[in-house]
Amino acid sequence: MAEPADKPAEGAPAGTAATVNGQAITEAAVQRSLERIPPERRAAARGELINHLVDNMLVDQYLVQQKIVAAPAEVEKRLVQMKEEIVKQGKDYAKMLAELKLGEPELKEHIAAEVRWEQFVNSQANDKALRETFAASKDVFDGSSVRARHILLSGPNEAEAGEKMKTQLASYKKLIEEEVATGLTKVPNAQDNLAKEKARTALMDDAFALVAKEKSQCPSKEQGGDVGWFGRDGVMVEAFSKVAFALTPYQMSEPVKTQFGYHLIMTTEKKPGKDVKFEDVQAEVKEYFAEKMRERLAEHVRKFSKINIYPAQIGRAHV
Repeated sequence: MAEPADKPAEGAPAGTAATVNGQAITEAAVQRSLERIPPERRAAARGELINHLVDNMLVDQYLVQQKIVAAPAEVEKRLVQMKEEIVKQGKDYAKMLAELKLGEPELKEHIAAEVRWEQFVNSQANDKALRETFAASKDVFDGSSVRARHILLSGPNEAEAGEKMKTQLASYKKLIEEEVATGLTKVPNAQDNLAKEKARTALMDDAFALVAKEKSQCPSKEQGGDVGWFGRDGVMVEAFSKVAFALTPYQMSEPVKTQFGYHLIMTTEKKPGKDVKFEDVQAEVKEYFAEKMRERLAEHVRKFSKINIYPAQIGRAHV
């Protein structure tokens, strides 16, 4: 079974951030990616970044096992194109590799993995699969969006801790419902249904925001858990976005698990999208199809893989 990324293994080989079925992810590769992140956020981002690199390696290992071959000529062709593009930008290829602490053999490995992935996607993304993806996920492509609040609880990645967080969120949900019910008793009976619904949503908004400010462990607590507007794909993680889009305004979810912890979500507003045809967004559908296929594949392969995550070895990283 795979070890979670937040549980470091002991005895790290020099310069190694993680191993995936015996294959190393170097500390240099991790630090290279972390350089694009503000220094104050690097420690927190490290685990998520390593998980991303692990997923990439798991997927490529699977493709190699499936005998999907990246032709050396294609790899060389893309490398030449990359060099030409760097020159067009007025930059020096060798200097750029040195700045990135990236050797050409490693660069070729990245290119080969990209070629293998493209071949695999093209073998799977037939017209039928893409049209089915479009039909099942139109809200991804039509520009629809939602606005939501949430309460986040995070803790150890263990079953017992997860159950405790779910129970705590359920108690917050009940508290919010009780606050709203109490507030509704003060609404004059003579008011019509529309006025009562407006009163209910205002009470829900206030009660949820208050609990979020007091209990949430997300920085959005300062805004009462408000995370603003977002589309179906690309901004929020899939589990969060899927639930938020399924809720009606001022409906609360059950506890939702993501890699960040457990969330209580309340959608507050919705904007419908425009009518779109498959032919107009086919490229976007293929990209979405490939992204979701990669996520499912990595998740599946993890179950049968040996993954070790090691503490940071700053100063010992090498190419």
